[in-house]
Amino acid sequence: MLGLGTLAKKVFGSPNDRKVKSVRPLVDKINALEPEFKALTDDEIKSKTESLAMRAQGGESLDDLLPEAFANCREGARRALGLRAFDVQLKGGIFLHQGNISEMKTGEGKTLMATFPAYLNALAGKGVHIVTVNDYLAKRDAEWMSKVYSALGLTTGVVYPYQPDDEKRAAYKADITYATNNELGFDYLRDNMKSSIEDMSQRGHFYAIVDEVDSILIDEARTPLIISGPSQDRSDLYTTMNALIPEILPEHYKLDEKTRNVTYTEEGNEFIENRLREAGLLPEGQNLYDPESTTLVHHVNQALRANTLFQRDQQYMVRDGEVMLIDEFTGRMMRGRRLSDGLHQAIEAKEGVTIQPENVTLASVTFQNYFRLYNKLGGMTGTAKTEAEEFMEIYGLGVVEVPTNRPIARVDDHDQVYRTAREKFEGVVKSIKEATEKGQPILVGTTSIEKSEQLSEMLKVDGVVHNVLNARQHEQEAQIVADAGKFGAVTIATNMAGRGTDIQLGGNVEMKVLEALAADPEAEPDVIRARIEAEHADEKARVIAAGGLFVLGTERHESRRIDNQLRGRSGRQGDPGRSSFFLSLEDDLMRIFGSERLDSVLSKLGMKEGEAIVHPWVNKSLEKAQAKVEGRNFDIRKQLLKFDDVMNDQRKAIFSQRLEIMESQDLGEIAEDMRHHVIDDLIDDFLPPKSYADQWNADGLAAALVERLALDVPVAAWTAEEGVDHELMRERICEASDTMMAEKLAAFGPETMRNIEKQVLLQTIDAKWREHLLTLEHLRSVVGFRGYAQRDPLSEYKTEGFSLFESMLNSLRQDVSQRLAQVRPLSESEQKTMLEQYMAQQRAAAGTPEPVALADNALRAKDGFDAENPASWGDPGRNDPCPCGSGDKFKHCHGKIA
Repeated sequence: MLGLGTLAKKVFGSPNDRKVKSVRPLVDKINALEPEFKALTDDEIKSKTESLAMRAQGGESLDDLLPEAFANCREGARRALGLRAFDVQLKGGIFLHQGNISEMKTGEGKTLMATFPAYLNALAGKGVHIVTVNDYLAKRDAEWMSKVYSALGLTTGVVYPYQPDDEKRAAYKADITYATNNELGFDYLRDNMKSSIEDMSQRGHFYAIVDEVDSILIDEARTPLIISGPSQDRSDLYTTMNALIPEILPEHYKLDEKTRNVTYTEEGNEFIENRLREAGLLPEGQNLYDPESTTLVHHVNQALRANTLFQRDQQYMVRDGEVMLIDEFTGRMMRGRRLSDGLHQAIEAKEGVTIQPENVTLASVTFQNYFRLYNKLGGMTGTAKTEAEEFMEIYGLGVVEVPTNRPIARVDDHDQVYRTAREKFEGVVKSIKEATEKGQPILVGTTSIEKSEQLSEMLKVDGVVHNVLNARQHEQEAQIVADAGKFGAVTIATNMAGRGTDIQLGGNVEMKVLEALAADPEAEPDVIRARIEAEHADEKARVIAAGGLFVLGTERHESRRIDNQLRGRSGRQGDPGRSSFFLSLEDDLMRIFGSERLDSVLSKLGMKEGEAIVHPWVNKSLEKAQAKVEGRNFDIRKQLLKFDDVMNDQRKAIFSQRLEIMESQDLGEIAEDMRHHVIDDLIDDFLPPKSYADQWNADGLAAALVERLALDVPVAAWTAEEGVDHELMRERICEASDTMMAEKLAAFGPETMRNIEKQVLLQTIDAKWREHLLTLEHLRSVVGFRGYAQRDPLSEYKTEGFSLFESMLNSLRQDVSQRLAQVRPLSESEQKTMLEQYMAQQRAAAGTPEPVALADNALRAKDGFDAENPASWGDPGRNDPCPCGSGDKFKHCHGKIA
């Protein structure tokens, strides 16, 4: 009997079905325009782009331009790539343009689909960002799709790490820019550390399309992006703490694998205290609970975490003497990424590699708050529906399931559960051998490098030829994945099966063509392609006859979405395929989330060695366990975001203020306001309001004015005058400070003074913001304890965070005013001394022997030398100081070319 919800859906259709149907009229319009656009010449297609761009920038809405723009883009893509977009790709493109996530199965052509909304939104002239999960995909997609954009008359750029600044700025100026989420976030932070607008890379945040949106906006959103700088070196302390860990017994700590947390027991604390005293690190009479022990406690805790929660080749690997983190969702090495708060250093001490100095945060942003900067956001992936609530709540993104172009023909088996990991892996090997005997390609998903290599060893023993794809072989990823669909191929992959690279039955034609051309550069490309396509058709037919791609998961991930990504590699474009998951009660997910009941059930069933249980109930209980974990992870991300939102408001205020300063031509007024504000505060401190003149501290005010504003005025004499009040004192002091600054302006010249003001303001803001970030970090780490006093930690963080921000702005005013007041032009002798020091440094850096003081001294020693007669100077070098004694280089002084 059908449930009420199912019955209603049969009559009315699901909300998703209605969304898909609603765009049908638009697709019909695009299709109706196809003959008209097919008749255009290549130049006319580009001209069409120009006229559409003029209309868009003239005020016509992009929604009105959509049918023509999509029709033009489809024709441009057909000519550039030989691919005509299916109607489902047009539908997905429409949903992306509307600010949704288009969920499309693997192999349905998401890369091409993204060109439609990207092209349409690029017409506005504000730039479109297409975000990918790694640098390889950013470069590959940019290179591939630039052919389409070029045919349409648009420019394409790609952003990658360590890119030269000029090239990066050019990439962001392009109509369409491909980049990874990390690089976009870091460039945003870097831009807000620059000191001039010309040095900034990004030009705003108009529209972004995020590929693998679930991976980027959910999986990676747990950790913020941080730009940091080195602090003091404490490597000895990390090594000492790590040496204590082997002595720690199981009863000394409590490990909670569900929350990935570890804490010392009372017994453990006592043991550590005694050992630290013996090592001379904890003074007698001081314990770990004293405020003075904060640093020691931090190091002791991080050493324990590094040794109990982090396993080599699972969460990290060691390569070239460096600890490299492994992305738990994709299995890739995260080069350049480090754990914060000293945890990375603790792991380095554990592994016995060089310990890098701890870092202090210079700037940070979460992915949530970075991507919420965009006016409009779209996303695409094969697996988003399970996280629809989070996408809507955090980013305001709806999720629309776009139907496949052809029905899915893949067979999804029920999970097979074994008692032990050994039995499970024996079952996996047996299943692999059965598949390879009939030539069926098989993709095996593992959860760690260690397990992929363990399985690889087992297959070698049985003589099964295979490829291993994990963080150690990530450079060969594209090649290994391209071969994964070949007849009889066996590929073992750690959580990264495909990730943007399509697994095609019979192998990847494009890769084969590139290989053949590389082997024989003289060959005719069309002849090579025709031969390879014919061979590929035969091999694809053999693979289809063998059952298509078989995806075998060796463990369930804590997120069902990751499992679905692996499963989705099979059955693309209506191809046949099969998927199956092999599990054991010793797997992390089963072990941590209640396998006791299942173990007792299996024992009662009297299962024999090597037998597996296969039942829909097992699938249901696993799904519930995964939903629980995902729910908890969502709460963690929400909590992180709530705290970051407090900082985000402050970050936006600081960053917009910096931008305003960089754009401003004259900051004299801002500097004056700050100075007057400082004077107001000083008068309030030393001449309190509503007090009598005999209660005023005139000497204190005079000393403070000299110290803070380099202002020497007769405060005592002024306060002794009859009838002097606060307002008159304020007027006199402000007038004196304004006169002093006017003199500086005359001495430096307006242009130089404006530059000085700008640089002082920016440098002081940056220094204060860095200090403030560190203070907020410390506040964040202790505010959680306030929950024990029945006070809401978030509310406390907001209140204190605001108060800290206010005091930061006050001290900013004081520092800027003080630095500007102390600035003065250098005398001629000071300039000369500085020049001598600079030249000595240059020579030392270049390894040049020290000459006689300065070049002009050598000239002056000559007979007949006259500083005022250039004819007596001989032939000075163009970069030498001018013999006249001005201190300038010769080429900028008497040697200047008119």
